[in-house]
Amino acid sequence: MRKSRNVFTVAAVLVVLAVIALGIFQWQKPGDVPSSGEGPDTDTSETTQAAPPEPEWCPAVEFVSVPGTWESAADDDPFNPQANPASFMLSITQPLQERYDIGHVRVFTVPYTAQFRNIQTDHGRREMSYDESRAEGLAKLNGELSFVAEQCPSTKFIIAGFSQGAVIVGDAADAIGTRTGAIEPERLLGAVMIADGRRENGVGVNPGVDLAGQGAEITMQPLQAVVNLATPGATMTGPREGKFGEVADRAFEICAPNDTVCDAPFAVGNAIDRAADLLLANGNHALYASNPDVIPGTTVPQWTLAWATSTIDTL
Repeated sequence: MRKSRNVFTVAAVLVVLAVIALGIFQWQKPGDVPSSGEGPDTDTSETTQAAPPEPEWCPAVEFVSVPGTWESAADDDPFNPQANPASFMLSITQPLQERYDIGHVRVFTVPYTAQFRNIQTDHGRREMSYDESRAEGLAKLNGELSFVAEQCPSTKFIIAGFSQGAVIVGDAADAIGTRTGAIEPERLLGAVMIADGRRENGVGVNPGVDLAGQGAEITMQPLQAVVNLATPGATMTGPREGKFGEVADRAFEICAPNDTVCDAPFAVGNAIDRAADLLLANGNHALYASNPDVIPGTTVPQWTLAWATSTIDTL
């Protein structure tokens, strides 16, 4: 009996990890501007008493987007992403680019590997591990924030991400809110996490419907040993210690009910018992572009755009 229970536990863990790994497959300009990889040359050989003026390219706001699993690539164009034309985050970033000139709002999409190694398939075994992918994405996000913040002292920031990208954005926002991040909390206008695997009820702001569960990385943390067998290098990091600190009032956690990436059962035993339900939730994770049951009266892209434009336009 115990052996069969262990087999079922492993199977359930695989199901949950498969859900976490999903990006989204249903969703389908700017010119020569500097980025964290190609900043303007500066001469620091001489010091002056007066601070130099900001470069002409400095925007009032930078909106930094972090796509989900399989929706980006390490060599993608951050100003015109092409890695996955169906990337969910394009439903937010493209309208922003159409609305604002890059000199006013700089829309930057973090180019990172965005993979999740799964030893169950040949292709999955060749992918970068979740830990490595997430670390790369976080480093690139922080690098861009640091670069623009240093070059442009008056620029404010908005960061947003989906799925794996939401975990990355949430981790960056948590560090910013506890004053250990790439920028000061006063410069962060807000962070939007869509389907965050580390989401907790009561932490940050939920603009949508009430949720019964929590992020899968919290629920699955007690089963880390089993997770290691299925997906080596996928650390279930649990809740964020800082609870977003000073930016908790503008850290928005958006999650669809029963999306087990961000609304998983609290109890590990319950997660095992609900293995079939977890399978059924896969499609739910891929419907944020049109799901009317996440935020009443609107969709997630519409809400995010409305909040972002209102925030930018009132500066």
